[in-house]
Amino acid sequence: MNSLLHRTPAAWHELKGLHTAEEIGQQARIWRELGQSLQAQQAEIDGFLNEWLSKPEHLVIFTGAGSSAYCGEAVVERANKAWAAEVRAVPTTSLISHPGLYLQRGRPTLLVSFARSGNSPESLGAVDLLRQLVDAPRFLNITCNAEGELYSRNRQQADTLNLLMPAASCDRGFAMTSSFSSMQLAALLAFSTEAWPQRLARLEALAAQAEQLLQDWAAPVAGLAEQPFTRIVYLGSGPMEALAKEAALKVLELTCGRVLAFANTPLGFRHGPKSILDKNTLVLLFPSSDAYARRFDEDLLAELRRDQVAGRVIQVGLSSPTEANSNAESLSCQPSPELLAGGDEWLAPLWLLMAQQYALQRSVSLGLTPDNPFPDGTVNRVVQGVTLHSYDEAR
Repeated sequence: MNSLLHRTPAAWHELKGLHTAEEIGQQARIWRELGQSLQAQQAEIDGFLNEWLSKPEHLVIFTGAGSSAYCGEAVVERANKAWAAEVRAVPTTSLISHPGLYLQRGRPTLLVSFARSGNSPESLGAVDLLRQLVDAPRFLNITCNAEGELYSRNRQQADTLNLLMPAASCDRGFAMTSSFSSMQLAALLAFSTEAWPQRLARLEALAAQAEQLLQDWAAPVAGLAEQPFTRIVYLGSGPMEALAKEAALKVLELTCGRVLAFANTPLGFRHGPKSILDKNTLVLLFPSSDAYARRFDEDLLAELRRDQVAGRVIQVGLSSPTEANSNAESLSCQPSPELLAGGDEWLAPLWLLMAQQYALQRSVSLGLTPDNPFPDGTVNRVVQGVTLHSYDEAR
């Protein structure tokens, strides 16, 4: 049987979820294509970024809206630690409404825009604001759409570098899946200080591991999605916090909000949000590969399992040292040493494969149409209804 995420392509077509299923399942191939593309641009990337990032007076803003914002959040701290320039993550939805909080006319600023379509009003408006309010702006556009305005409008600008993702990453389905992971990895590769052969070797290791996990996790994730949990909690810290946000958003989007999803950190969860728990709640925790941070993850897992308030508590990702001798539930694997050496930023795309599949299968279990979960148009693939008001710098 030609299987795609535990179903045949024909079955996915009948369920109106084929695009989304294919776009989740293609990610290992997309990542390899991304590696080839960036390898061809490596001299251009290094020339545009390296010297500029070495100056502490410079500012870098990773930006995007929704899932695209989480792309930047997942890698921003690694980039900030690697370079002398200050690197921040500010969603376009904040940058557009409060530019005076983030932009300074005399401070050279690089805007790194993550955009699947490149046509959202906020993505285009953020570029315009930077040109208006900063004397020395620079732009790095990481986008999946060669026909999008963000790419085409700025293609010939001397102050702009465009990184175009593989064509198939411009998801046809409603939810961002392969677009998210490819843009996140593009930023991780571009802002790395490792030699390019080492970066690309790690990307290949990631793709190989992803191929295996897509097979291994398909059946258990499909089974999990059949259980009628109405609340989902995703937990993660460091780069895994952005992963938790993206995982929760996928559930909200693909289930039309019928399943409520929430994201937090393991330490933050105790400070009030833990009150969400009941027997209708599924908790999924992404543990950190950092030994120190991992202690806090395991403390909360033990607490939740001891309390027995949540319906189920599952660890997704790295195997726990105590897992073999306990009844703890997990969807786990042991990544290669090469991936472990890259840290949580490199592991997050693997665990994302589980979260994407869960949201897709949960949508189907509710009788929805994952490729277009909002046929009434109340929520759109490219955001609509945004008015960009002019900004008076003197106010």
